[in-house]
Amino acid sequence: MAGDEIRRIRDACEGVFTGLEHIGSTAVPGLSSKPVIDLLGEVPEIMRADGCAGALAGLGYRAMGEYGIPGRRYFYREEGGRHTHHLHVFATGDPGLRRHRAFRDYLIAHPDEAAAYGALKTALARRYPEDIEAYMDGKNGMVKELELRALTWSFHRDTR
Repeated sequence: MAGDEIRRIRDACEGVFTGLEHIGSTAVPGLSSKPVIDLLGEVPEIMRADGCAGALAGLGYRAMGEYGIPGRRYFYREEGGRHTHHLHVFATGDPGLRRHRAFRDYLIAHPDEAAAYGALKTALARRYPEDIEAYMDGKNGMVKELELRALTWSFHRDTR
């Protein structure tokens, strides 16, 4: 699924991305997740993502600009009124790239922590089935803790 979408984006935005990969909960085996595929794109400079917005629109993506994260470009695609894909794009060297990759890789390498995170997400989804803001707020503390551990783990892994 993610691989097919990555190919579609690469074909539509030929030569724009230096990296395009699957991130988010659906990239972590066994982790509870919403049926949304998160993708991480890397470009040499962020304006390249802006230049590809028209091609992405042709694939059904809507451009949202930074959407709350400086230096990022965020795009989403939906079907039947529900998001199916999120594309987060950062320029090479932006800390957002390392943060997203470290989070995914840490959860893959630490299945017990992934299971605890998944249990929280499941409980929040049951508690707030129609309130995405409350769901996001409810998992924010754990996400911040996991991000810190993931970045520390990633740094130590990469400096060995």
